[in-house]
Amino acid sequence: MFKGGMGMNNMQGILKKAQKMQNQMLKLQEELKEKTVEATAGGEAVKVVVNGNKNIVSLTLSPDAVDPEDVEMLQDMIVTAINDAMKKVDAMTESEMSKVTGGMKLPGMY
Repeated sequence: MFKGGMGMNNMQGILKKAQKMQNQMLKLQEELKEKTVEATAGGEAVKVVVNGNKNIVSLTLSPDAVDPEDVEMLQDMIVTAINDAMKKVDAMTESEMSKVTGGMKLPGMY
């Protein structure tokens, strides 16, 4: 138990800072939903755009990438581009969140 007001004031200050950080993070998460990243594969034969929610916004295939004799290569390029875009979203999210948290990683937040 704390004696005097000093301990309670510190606790209230910490709680206020935590609440402010939480509000900033929620706002940032909403902003990240609107941001997009782009990734390509196969010399830009495949281009994917993903938003901060990790939803694919668009997928563009160059006509040169579509070879009926080698569908497997096209599939591999699509998977590569999507995986790269997802990594970019993670990096963008981590970078933006670290601005709010001061580099402190919070479990389950991103």
